[in-house]
Amino acid sequence: MHQERTAIYPGTFDPLTNGHLSLIRRGRELFDRIVVAVAAETPKVPLFTLEERVQLAREALGDKDSGIVVESFDGLLVDYVAKRGARILLRGLRAVSDFEYEFQLALMNRRLRREIQTVFLMTDYRWLYISSTIVKAAAGLGGDIRGLVPECVERSLREKYAQGGASGATPCLDPSAGDFALSGKKHA
Repeated sequence: MHQERTAIYPGTFDPLTNGHLSLIRRGRELFDRIVVAVAAETPKVPLFTLEERVQLAREALGDKDSGIVVESFDGLLVDYVAKRGARILLRGLRAVSDFEYEFQLALMNRRLRREIQTVFLMTDYRWLYISSTIVKAAAGLGGDIRGLVPECVERSLREKYAQGGASGATPCLDPSAGDFALSGKKHA
């Protein structure tokens, strides 16, 4: 009898990018079920609320594949994974710069719960340079982010930045973060 293999793909997904979608779809080829676990706690100031991040991920992924589930979690990731009855964490690596941080996380998670394994997938080459932070910075300055994020995310980013007051969630647009450039004018 085949035991369902569930992988948990955790992140803040603030916002979800096409790089994330690519990893989810590729992970789905390896696992029976992917749970996109949207973290409530994050050391960064999120641009989107937890509810908005979950909704955007659900909208972007659609309901065509019943093997992909989106839900939020709080607390320790390894406790959430165990509660879901899973033993696999799915993580993406874009470049060597990601490796050290991801390696430390994987080892700490393994230290906390020996039965949980981390599986790394290399990001598709088309998305190597994409991160949620870079996408937010470009969008916040009026850059064209079409093709980098799902349409629902692009629309939500435009709306969020049009409302103003979102710069705190994008450190490179926040004057309190130090040097930054806005409209070609350097500020200190």
